[in-house]
Amino acid sequence: MPYFVVNEKCNGCLSCVENCPASALDFNDRDGRRTLRHNMTKCARCGQCWRICPQEAIEFQHLLVGQWDDVVTLDLVHCQVCGEPLYSTLYEQNLAGKLNSTTEALCPQHQQRQAASRLPLIASRKAKK
Repeated sequence: MPYFVVNEKCNGCLSCVENCPASALDFNDRDGRRTLRHNMTKCARCGQCWRICPQEAIEFQHLLVGQWDDVVTLDLVHCQVCGEPLYSTLYEQNLAGKLNSTTEALCPQHQQRQAASRLPLIASRKAKK
């Protein structure tokens, strides 16, 4: 859903375009049709368009929601022990290319356990003395 929503009450009077202090609204007249355009990058979310519209056609609440837009979806690599998501498969491929080797998919907790299991035990050394 777009942030700037105009309902069926809009009659194309251009009050919103003419009164937008950020110049975030524009229009295009082509082939006998008028198209209102909104640029979210320029929009200050000041509500002037909503206040000035004589038709009450602008649904300003959508500009205030701050919704999240999906940008990209990537497959994940999970910890081999507990299944916790770690990083994307593309990140893993990039890392493996830079290291010229593959890495074990382990979360920080299981990396520590694995590292600790590789260390010689101090107690076993003292027992040998």
